[in-house]
Amino acid sequence: MPDMLVKLYDLQDNTQVYKELLDKHGIKIIRPMTPNRHKVHDWIIEHFHIGWANEVDAAFTRHPVSCFIAYDINEKKIVGFGGYDCTYKAYFGPTGVDVTYRGKGIGKALCLRCMEALRDEGYAYGIIGSAGPKDFYNKVCGATVIEGSEPGIYRDLI
Repeated sequence: MPDMLVKLYDLQDNTQVYKELLDKHGIKIIRPMTPNRHKVHDWIIEHFHIGWANEVDAAFTRHPVSCFIAYDINEKKIVGFGGYDCTYKAYFGPTGVDVTYRGKGIGKALCLRCMEALRDEGYAYGIIGSAGPKDFYNKVCGATVIEGSEPGIYRDLI
């Protein structure tokens, strides 16, 4: 899968996206605090895999923490996550949403919030490494494929 490039300076105001997610589904996008690292780590292992959990662990060594979680305020549980600056600078990911919560706009909100954080921390461009759903990322944040980026940074993964 190729990497994709996002012009962070072209991001729109997404306040309404987060408000609608909260109003319609009771989901908040929040930056977790370091004492909750183990909860995020364990949730990612349970719903995805240890590789992604290990990548997001790096987010908790930064200040501010470089990940966001989707939190169901009614059920009081994590339902998604998105990291940035975890594996490489300016990279978005890994990211994932609980399969039972997909289709509500959570992935979109997590992606946008991470991209805004990259922009606010001084980056002009964000990179989505090994982007799976290319059409999704293009629609959500205007991401474009970086030609020649395959296999990308994960080619030497052992």
